[in-house]
Amino acid sequence: MDKIKSLDDLRKMKQAVQSQLNLRERGENSENYVQIKVAMATCGIAAGAREVMNAFLRKIEDDKILAIVTQTGCMGYCHSEPTVEVKKPGEEPIIFGHVDAKKADSIVDKYIKNGELLEGIIPVNYQTIV
Repeated sequence: MDKIKSLDDLRKMKQAVQSQLNLRERGENSENYVQIKVAMATCGIAAGAREVMNAFLRKIEDDKILAIVTQTGCMGYCHSEPTVEVKKPGEEPIIFGHVDAKKADSIVDKYIKNGELLEGIIPVNYQTIV
């Protein structure tokens, strides 16, 4: 973390934090935004979910993507942490596993912007063996 040396530094830091809060807390018309949920239970945090969340916040702000980034608890995929659920407006959510900062950028560039599927999707539609 950078040291604050002046009032101007403090103002810049406040603006950066406020920008991130705006990205995380867009509540009105949320169905019109891409929704990104980062699993931040103990196992997710231990696997690097904080860095993943910060990577998503930075990338969608830099690329001016209309998205809501939130944290959630355990998704039940501890074997694939950090896990991220991405829901585009009007589409079913997709869960990505083993997400790091680089993969977060790829999810934004390839899946969110262009609709391309990536490796690491965790299938959630399954049938129980009878």
